[in-house]
Amino acid sequence: MDAAQIEIDERSSLAANNKFELMLFRLGVSAGSDQNEVYGINVFKLRELMAMPTVNSIANSPPHVLGMANIRGQLIPVIDLPAVLGRTPATGLNILMVTEFARTIQAFAVEEVDEIVRLNWSQVRAAEGAAAGGGTITSIAQLDADLNNTRLAQVLDVEQILRNVMPSSTPDIDPDTIDSTTRLQPGAVILAADDSASARMLISGCLDAMGLPFVMAKTGLEAWNMLAELSNAAGKEGKSADEKVALVLTDLEMPEMDGFTLTKKIKGDPRFSKIPVVIHSSLSGATNEVHVKSVGADAYTAKFKAEELAATLLDVLAKARR
Repeated sequence: MDAAQIEIDERSSLAANNKFELMLFRLGVSAGSDQNEVYGINVFKLRELMAMPTVNSIANSPPHVLGMANIRGQLIPVIDLPAVLGRTPATGLNILMVTEFARTIQAFAVEEVDEIVRLNWSQVRAAEGAAAGGGTITSIAQLDADLNNTRLAQVLDVEQILRNVMPSSTPDIDPDTIDSTTRLQPGAVILAADDSASARMLISGCLDAMGLPFVMAKTGLEAWNMLAELSNAAGKEGKSADEKVALVLTDLEMPEMDGFTLTKKIKGDPRFSKIPVVIHSSLSGATNEVHVKSVGADAYTAKFKAEELAATLLDVLAKARR
């Protein structure tokens, strides 16, 4: 069995049990504090870890971009992650985390890496208010089973961090490029779920540009509960669930219940099996896209390409009407 198939099987096993793996690392201390807090990133966004290589500075590079590193012939931008989050590493930038998400490759310099832990998504809670770190933190992971004395890790919104550090020179959504001719049945909505505030804003903008009504959830569990409520409302109106919910658009990485589990529950429930599911995720490697199909999703689209998202939604909605 080749390495790719082993990875798919391993990921399928984790997703079947609403689990994931989190790489824990440290960035240093903040001003006025001696606490070296623990942060985390989904292992499936990591390509590799390495000792800090030589980084070549680039003229006029954005703040917090250290420069470029030549990693096996590929030039990869290196971001000073402690500086982004206002931390000072006591021993310097020692480890490079090379990541792949949203069809891009970049590296984050950190002080140290702790360990990989396997968690259930029910151990993760959405970060709200001050805990969200100005949009850089998506959730808080409870690392231990003991509720009264648990270690916590802040799960980073690396997509938002990348957007902050290396903003695009073009707008995220150009209404002139979005097809707004499709209409849903009267009373029907799209149910979208994403734990990232910035992603919810971008999704909302795209759906608004398409003229499609929607409701938004912050976690997979919230989306599942909303789906049940909409189904009950449909029944009272003498309708089926798919007449009330035209499509479910879901992220993969979400607190409480991930998108893989949400998709499997939808496809395995006779009430909802006719509702198409589109997965919208930054987990964009080929292995992830194969696994998306294995859980029964109707389509996959990578974050965040508004035109691609719109085209995917239009295609899936058109197929659902046939």
